[in-house]
Amino acid sequence: MRSRAVVLSAAIALLAGGCSASDDGEPSVQRAAAPVVSAPGARLTVVADADPVDQALSTSRALFESAPAAVLAQADDRPGVLLGASAAVGLGVPLLLTPADGDGDGPAAELARLGARTVLAVGDAEGEGLDVEVRRVPTDAGRVADTAGLGFGERQEVPTDGDLAAVAALDADRPAALRPDDEGAPAPGDDVGALPAFDRPEPLRGAVVLAAADAVPAAVATARAAGARVQLVGADTDPRASAEVVELLADDPESVLALGAGFGAEPGLDWKVETAATGAQLPGGGQLLFPGRMLVALYGHPGTGALGVLGEQPVEAAIQRARDHAAPYEPLVDAEVVPAFEIIATVASSAAGGDGNYSAEADPEFLRPWVEAAGEAGVYVVLDLQPGRTDFVTQAERYRSLLELPHVGLALDPEWRLAPDQVHLTQIGSVPVEEVNAVVTWLADLTRAAALPQKLLVLHQFRTDMLPGRERLDTSRDELAVLIHADGQGSQGDKQATWARLHENPPAGITWGWKNFYDEDAPMLTPEQTVDQVDPVPELVSYQ
Repeated sequence: MRSRAVVLSAAIALLAGGCSASDDGEPSVQRAAAPVVSAPGARLTVVADADPVDQALSTSRALFESAPAAVLAQADDRPGVLLGASAAVGLGVPLLLTPADGDGDGPAAELARLGARTVLAVGDAEGEGLDVEVRRVPTDAGRVADTAGLGFGERQEVPTDGDLAAVAALDADRPAALRPDDEGAPAPGDDVGALPAFDRPEPLRGAVVLAAADAVPAAVATARAAGARVQLVGADTDPRASAEVVELLADDPESVLALGAGFGAEPGLDWKVETAATGAQLPGGGQLLFPGRMLVALYGHPGTGALGVLGEQPVEAAIQRARDHAAPYEPLVDAEVVPAFEIIATVASSAAGGDGNYSAEADPEFLRPWVEAAGEAGVYVVLDLQPGRTDFVTQAERYRSLLELPHVGLALDPEWRLAPDQVHLTQIGSVPVEEVNAVVTWLADLTRAAALPQKLLVLHQFRTDMLPGRERLDTSRDELAVLIHADGQGSQGDKQATWARLHENPPAGITWGWKNFYDEDAPMLTPEQTVDQVDPVPELVSYQ
């Protein structure tokens, strides 16, 4: 009886210590349940909390269903946050923050939702008042590794502006031990015992996390701990801006989590995500035209040199000529230089024609070989309209099938927009802003409906009266980049005076273009002179 009592007591002690007996009689440690992660149910979830504590909590709620433990750091303790991020990613659990000032509820409710029984509090985080076991350790990589049961990789010093990148790059299998590059020696601490053992969660394959510049490292660490792919986007919260983001979203993830207050202020983020997810990219990369890109274009009509240099050669030779025009600008500007065609799709005519509109409309199928060859060669295309007595929307509709291609934009030439009693070369045409705004709406709606990259809308202007009411121009549609193109010719003094006049009280959000004429300018500017003398440097330079 006595020996049985001893065995029974030993068995009770083993169970109380979280152990069980193996088949060979040796005790084995019982493992806690693994964390459970899941992608948000919505296609797009925005975590726009400005407060670091709240952003970390929201990210945990979005990606984790449960976790036996969590890592804790104090919001203003950078060494604790960085090393806590390493531990959280290695363990596969959320990194939560305690408020720097001690106010607020902190992570208590989230720990209860997760079912966490233990927290690893790193650095200044104390974990007081939490209904969990707290394992508090200093910001010492060895101590954290021992307590967490992890094998850290090499210690990595992180510069002041490198926290997000360092955390996003952590390898879950062997995370680097992150530390500030100016951190002093860690404070001593007592041995607090190891965390309960548990397995990492299955990686969350169906989620992509976009982290803006104002995302917090703790939230990014939680995303990496869940196994989600993380892409840093910096200050630009429009997902169309980055070629890398477009490529990532083109893999069609089940859900997208946008981290950072900047995403909360990004208008139309839902349709912009869906546009990026098409994977279509503009020549030069990404789905936004400007800033970061300069177009250098040949102007004219296929098959005839009388209307500009574009038509002086067949399409393949024209593509090479466009590249040759663009190349000299590459060392001169801090932007991606992209060759372009501006194709006159409708040509102003001296005769009324069968439809009476004094405009000869090219068949879209006649232009298609040029448009498609340009796209395959990485050349952007702008279709130019000279509508005579009809309106711009009517003519643009004729070329819808070409404008539905991702690399094709539109140009309006008010000089050739006639009133009912006008004829070309007797009067210089003009177009009221209401008609231009109708084009803005039509083209932007087309772009949105087809989930196309941003389209260029060029407005040619060399006199202020060509665009009456220009101050009311609608530049609010993010589907478009609206550009005013100074296409006057003559002496450089006259051209600079025109350029200055056009820049008086321009609508907000406008970009600018400049035209160099081979025969009519006196003299025509070289690429170096164009960049040096045309201020601001234009986003579009065309040649005629």
